[in-house]
Amino acid sequence: MADMKIGAYVCQGCGLGERLDTKALTLVAQKEGKAHIVREHEFLCNSQGVAMIQKDIDEGVNRVVIGACSRRAKAEAFSFENVAVARVNLREQVIWSQPATEEARELTQEMAADYMRMGCAEAKKIQAPTPNPEHGTNRRVLVVGGGITGMTAALEAARAGYDVLLVEKTGALGGFMAKLHRRIPFREPFADPQATGVEALAAAVTQEPHITVFLNSTTTRTSGAPGRFSVDITTESGQTQTENVGAIVMASGFTPYDASKLPELGYGKSQNVVDQAGLETLARTAAARGEPMRRPSDGKEIKSVVFVQCAGQRDATGTHLKYCSGHCCNTSIKQAMYFKEQNPDIDTAIIYTDLRTPGNGEDFYRSAQKKGVIFTKGKVASVDVDAGGSAVVHFHDLILDDKAATMKDVDLVVLATGQVPNSGINIDIPAGAEDVDTGKPTEQAVSVLNLTYRQGPDVPQLRYGFTDSHFICFPYETRRTGIYTAGPVRRPMDIAQAVEDATGAALKAIQAVENAGLGRAAHPRSGDLSYPTFRREGCTQCKRCTVECPFGAIDEDEQRYPQFNEGRCRRCGTCMGACPVRVISFENYSVDSVGSQIKAVDVPDEFSEKPRILLLACENDAYPALDMAGVSGHTSSAFIRTIPVRCLGSVNMIWITDALNSGYDGVMLMGCRHGDEYQCHFVKGSELANYRMSKIDDTLKNLNLEKDRVRVLEVAIADIARVPELINDYAAKIQEIGMSPFKGF
Repeated sequence: MADMKIGAYVCQGCGLGERLDTKALTLVAQKEGKAHIVREHEFLCNSQGVAMIQKDIDEGVNRVVIGACSRRAKAEAFSFENVAVARVNLREQVIWSQPATEEARELTQEMAADYMRMGCAEAKKIQAPTPNPEHGTNRRVLVVGGGITGMTAALEAARAGYDVLLVEKTGALGGFMAKLHRRIPFREPFADPQATGVEALAAAVTQEPHITVFLNSTTTRTSGAPGRFSVDITTESGQTQTENVGAIVMASGFTPYDASKLPELGYGKSQNVVDQAGLETLARTAAARGEPMRRPSDGKEIKSVVFVQCAGQRDATGTHLKYCSGHCCNTSIKQAMYFKEQNPDIDTAIIYTDLRTPGNGEDFYRSAQKKGVIFTKGKVASVDVDAGGSAVVHFHDLILDDKAATMKDVDLVVLATGQVPNSGINIDIPAGAEDVDTGKPTEQAVSVLNLTYRQGPDVPQLRYGFTDSHFICFPYETRRTGIYTAGPVRRPMDIAQAVEDATGAALKAIQAVENAGLGRAAHPRSGDLSYPTFRREGCTQCKRCTVECPFGAIDEDEQRYPQFNEGRCRRCGTCMGACPVRVISFENYSVDSVGSQIKAVDVPDEFSEKPRILLLACENDAYPALDMAGVSGHTSSAFIRTIPVRCLGSVNMIWITDALNSGYDGVMLMGCRHGDEYQCHFVKGSELANYRMSKIDDTLKNLNLEKDRVRVLEVAIADIARVPELINDYAAKIQEIGMSPFKGF
């Protein structure tokens, strides 16, 4: 490796030259940071400034320190090949976070000087990452599930030029959509039900040369990583063939909620009480015969129909589904129109608690009203069926507050029962254990992917059984890198939403295979070439890294040492934070690279009354919020020194103890929300950090330090005004409890 040659550059633009002594900052970089070349420039990001840096690189500089704006700004301008770059945030988190007054000038300059020291220290400990030569290069996409979602994902990927394998467990494509008479309208004027188009879609799939379809087949074994998955596809006859693919889209769909669990609503007591799927079968069969729909029990003419919304859904008691399935209101409106088209005189009533019609505004609802469909706001309590097959619906009329309202002589009752995702096996709920929602023993699910991962055979699930894919930060992405979910297995949705979902998942799969082929991370650090390196001789085989990795990227070899799977790695650094002996690192992010920044700060003595507070801020939420606070003019304490971390999960306890031993007066950790409504981009990182820090009390006690010396906070990217308040409140608390007794040691 070539000798280290550091170039440090300080920008004078965006007010930096007016608010800071940039000449003094270059001297800090030269004398204390040991930079070989130091330069100022009036606008470092313009073509002349970038050319100046590139010229120095061409002449031997291999470490670049840029004192300018946030690392989140001008990323392309300051992207230089084959050199390590350390960004020093002098704009958003120094001059824009401090008052523009003469009184504040000294503290602002001290902040800037510390950040230059930290940037130079970081540059010495990092190097430009190179891709792992063991990365996979397969560009085929596997789609599991041949419904509307799976077929759409397959077509989108194929039309983009990628070969696709489509696996469907039944003997025909179409999935649940093939069982529908018609679909909810998905374009203007949203007036009438539309043809499903499933036959044409299936034909397009079978005729597409880039798609190979496997019917009556399942995936019985899946191993590997992005770019090099190995999948066993087995037919009903037991014949198995192994295929290699680069990415996987899981589109296994849903199963309607079991209406037999709703005897109080009449299901099972009479053939004239059906669920929405049953009505689709009734309508499709009648249409095929060219006949009107009739009562299932005796074939008599249907004169009245009642639709019961939220049947077994949005149930606060925990007996049934707690969530709304999204499509059911529109589906009932569509089905009510079946009867109005058959005979406008058929009485159709929809009893709802809240009417939700996503995707078409109120147009479809208004169209149904014009056709004579009655909408009644109420909560159905029970359905009784008389000997003649007619039903009496008992409900609470929420408009009139009549708890004893009834609808009598009803020929057909339709229950909107909702969607249960076909997610496979949930490793968090063993078969036979009590379900957290129902309190009843869980049933043994059938695996969809049959993964060979040590963490379980299917992708992890959320609380209600949907595959884990957070709708805010990372739709489609699961905790198994290169495996994406789409459609109702990911969240409740209708056909139009499933089509959109499938397109998004296909694009994610394409991104995964392209990044894998270049040895880069897929998400959320898309394009990152770094991957964990491991110093085997120092490993104690504690297994914390293998257990805590959220993505199944670490296995164990024959000698029980960690075995890193670069293709599955998201580059979060959780393994690095977990390791008690610090043998895991990345080329451009390590225990040493952060530790050196912590130690580079000039910590004043106890008599100066200038505390130093270390802030380790998650780069995904907390750090952007800090940047935006500066942009918005919110001021925060000048005693904070911020280091962005990939995830709070990457925070190693040695950083905390090093900071406290070095005389820092306090340490703050700002990460994403964790728990059921988590926003952590790395799923478990923030939760793990919170757990680790819950044990910090013993360390503080051993050091004879107060409990408030370390604080862990949850913040969101939108907490632009709140983050400075949290910082200022903590700085005031440190002033209250006093300076650290470790200053000067």
